[in-house]
Amino acid sequence: MKKLVFFWLTATLFLLLSTPGIAVEANASDEARQVPVRVMTYNMHTGIGSDGSYDLDRIANTIQASDADVIGLQEVDVHWAARSNFDDQLTELAETLNMHSFFAPIYDQDPLTKDEPRRQFGVAVLSKFPITSATNREITRLSTQDANPEPALAPGFADVRINAKGAHFSFFVTHLDYRADPFVRELQVDDMLRIIPETGSSVLVGDMNAGPSDPELQPLLNRFQDAWNGAGDGNTYPAASPQKRIDFILASQNVKLLHTEVIQTDASDHLPVVSDLLLTRGN
Repeated sequence: MKKLVFFWLTATLFLLLSTPGIAVEANASDEARQVPVRVMTYNMHTGIGSDGSYDLDRIANTIQASDADVIGLQEVDVHWAARSNFDDQLTELAETLNMHSFFAPIYDQDPLTKDEPRRQFGVAVLSKFPITSATNREITRLSTQDANPEPALAPGFADVRINAKGAHFSFFVTHLDYRADPFVRELQVDDMLRIIPETGSSVLVGDMNAGPSDPELQPLLNRFQDAWNGAGDGNTYPAASPQKRIDFILASQNVKLLHTEVIQTDASDHLPVVSDLLLTRGN
């Protein structure tokens, strides 16, 4: 009797595993857990286009036309300077696009006139999905606001958690040092790698001010997938005649990359990059 029961259980298990319909249902279940997310990285150059004109509406129109769900912005002014009419650029973009937002200032200074808002400049996140938490992290910087700067930890590395229809992921926005000497960028890469969790799903975007073959970026490229798919050169700077690929979308190994492209626009001195990703609920 025990042998018959064992044989029946074994045969039943074999039929379940070998039945095509069961496999289809399993695949369907896996597909149902996947959430498509389109991300963008965009150095918006404080809204000043390649023609030298300030026009924040062009930035908003570029983002809207891209149909991006989550956007990492660099060079964002918030009441910062006359170049951008002392506008609160992030608030205006978030309201125009009807998106959630988070601002991570690199510089936060007193106003030029008493009772005016503080003057801030930094990186930001716009998201169609809810932002569940957000922190302005510190990485090493060489300040452009000091006459004799020394490398030191400073804010301006956006660390944001996003809930994309049940697929929770970390989204980081950075803007690395622009100087020819890579020393500060090397420190910044080390800092970011310490901050970004090694588990879960993570996306890092930003203006790296270095190319994919530059040594200082290799620790990042060894750990993360470079979303650029190799079709074309992917160059993003300068926008009028791109010669360099310095704007990146990087994703952890458990994120599926579908498609990446550079968008042509004169709204900034950089071209934005968008990438279609598949995230998985429960990761």
